[in-house]
Amino acid sequence: MASESWAQAVDEQEAAAESISSLQIKEKPEENGTVSNASDSSSGAAKSEGEGDAKPADDDDKEDKAAQSLLNKLIRNNLVNTTNQVEVLQKDPNSPLYSVKSFEELRLKPQLLQGVYAMGFNRPSKIQETALPMMLAEPPQNLIAQSQSGTGKTAAFVLAMLSHVDPNNKYPQCLCVSPTYELALQTGKVIEQMGKYYPEVKLVYAIRGNKLERGSKLQEQIVIGTPGTMLDWCNKFRFIDPKKIRVFVLDEADVMIATQGHQDQSIRIQRTLPKNCQMLLFSATFEESVWSFAQRIVPEPNIIKLKREEETLDTIKQYFVLCNSREEKFQALCNIYGAITIAQAMIFCHTRKTAGWLAGELSREGHQVALLSGEMQVEQRAAVIDRFRDGKEKVLVTTNVCARGIDVEQVSVVINFDLPVDKDGNPDNETYLHRIGRTGRFGKRGLAINMVDSKMSMNILNRIQEHFNKKIERLDTDDLDEIEKIAN
Repeated sequence: MASESWAQAVDEQEAAAESISSLQIKEKPEENGTVSNASDSSSGAAKSEGEGDAKPADDDDKEDKAAQSLLNKLIRNNLVNTTNQVEVLQKDPNSPLYSVKSFEELRLKPQLLQGVYAMGFNRPSKIQETALPMMLAEPPQNLIAQSQSGTGKTAAFVLAMLSHVDPNNKYPQCLCVSPTYELALQTGKVIEQMGKYYPEVKLVYAIRGNKLERGSKLQEQIVIGTPGTMLDWCNKFRFIDPKKIRVFVLDEADVMIATQGHQDQSIRIQRTLPKNCQMLLFSATFEESVWSFAQRIVPEPNIIKLKREEETLDTIKQYFVLCNSREEKFQALCNIYGAITIAQAMIFCHTRKTAGWLAGELSREGHQVALLSGEMQVEQRAAVIDRFRDGKEKVLVTTNVCARGIDVEQVSVVINFDLPVDKDGNPDNETYLHRIGRTGRFGKRGLAINMVDSKMSMNILNRIQEHFNKKIERLDTDDLDEIEKIAN
């Protein structure tokens, strides 16, 4: 049973989540649709379509790509300071490759340049330097781009849409398809911010529940939505004339193909568009299935990739602790905390049930604990991460929902209370790398401690060692002086 302090911590977390309820993700839309100026707020936020919101039936927290992508957008206020190199494959290798170091070089409309600076962009990010000249070129050039959250890619394709729109024409000219309404809303917010000084351009959300009268024609120049509704608006209800579309953006392609039906719907939308329509596709990853989908959507593309720096284990010291039960693992955890000073720690569990139990036990021991798991709304998760990042809680207990992409500079220790395994019980090496990669960041040394409580988990750990060819040392009391130095 959790203590009063644990209950109070939960109340504080819920209150923090409510503080960002302005996202209005679950509010009911107006009957006649969600329409706003590019300079309006997102007051027309509509009810989620439920796409990508399904929760796993069992207690395991499975990674939800759409939720993870949205989470990354919510918790990142600034561009990621990346040193990754940009790789460009041009449709015409003999064509000169242009890049820009300032937004002035793009010769943007003054009201768009004003919007860009108002958003806090002082100069183009790495992907913007190369992508924007291609996207703003005349005649239009098609583009497939690989980039992670925080690289400025949304601002880049939003700038392209706003630049190609003719505000005098009161009909849709740009379509942007996202896997879920929540992700579409994030893109819409960028359009509203960047178009703040361009009020003639308007946008509308093509999402389920946004009811328009049959026979009506949209007058908004930009339409953002999910594939099913966008397809209906183009083909079934004919609210949109596809032959007048100048720019088609497909965002989060890797998330898109993970949702049943979205791939086919996106291809059907693309087939209705004119040959001179500019096609822009973005994806964080490019495994074979994504690449195959991208080639069907985007003919004769230029291709931009960010060469990802491999997450390395070189700056992370790894240990394991032998135990016989869950309770012994908890006691070992308490012993470690009693012996060394830890700035902030992330503790990974396999199931929500274990995570909830562990968070309660740690709270009873007097630790400031935050809990993160898959049944929480994405905006609640974002609030919990913000509190942890601000140091309001020193320990974050989480399932795999927090294994990727979340940078907290103060994290000095990562503890695998349960080792990561896939659905077949084999070691999940990629998740292990992402988990312990939460420490040893920003040029600092990191510490990872693995709890082993059975022959099976010892076997999993041995296989992880073999995979990374990196020795994981056993931790006992003699090691605590050494790990005190690493943890600080």
